[in-house]
Amino acid sequence: MELLSSFPMKRDRNGQAKILSDEEVAAIFNLLNPRDRAIFAICLFCGCRISEALSIRAGDVGNGMITLRKANTKGKKGSRSLPISLSLEKILNDYINSIASPNEYLFPGRAGDKPLTRAYTDLALRQACDRLGFKGISTHSFRRTALTRMHAAGVPLRTIQKISGHSSLGTLALYLEVTDENIRDAVGFI
Repeated sequence: MELLSSFPMKRDRNGQAKILSDEEVAAIFNLLNPRDRAIFAICLFCGCRISEALSIRAGDVGNGMITLRKANTKGKKGSRSLPISLSLEKILNDYINSIASPNEYLFPGRAGDKPLTRAYTDLALRQACDRLGFKGISTHSFRRTALTRMHAAGVPLRTIQKISGHSSLGTLALYLEVTDENIRDAVGFI
């Protein structure tokens, strides 16, 4: 994995992936092909891990939901079914309409019998970020951005935990970025 070790993905955030602005997300999505855009959109709009997004099968998407199977989640504790937002639905439709026929995996690798690799998505994102001059962004940035945005919008922590699949609130709390503005607002409630 020498290739991946040369990518400086996380800096000055205590080992945490960077939180993306709306402008950064839009710029990255504009550079990506429909497949890669769909992969990272699933991570952003569902708050899932890159490995979970890559392992989605065509049959896991339907009726306005995406199912992340138990066998493909980090703790393998249970499957999660998440609603597909309108923004994600458009991106998924653009991707699905661009492929010849649905495969067993929504994002098949070269041979078609296995999903794309995480190394591929790391490289695709790194190339887009290099073209844009963005530093410190990793595939995990989309998940961390989703969870932080939900928290900032006032979504209850237990709901975010259910969406993200974290086994504990303590682990989830590590993902959530707290800004100086958040602290000022909180003190204002006292």
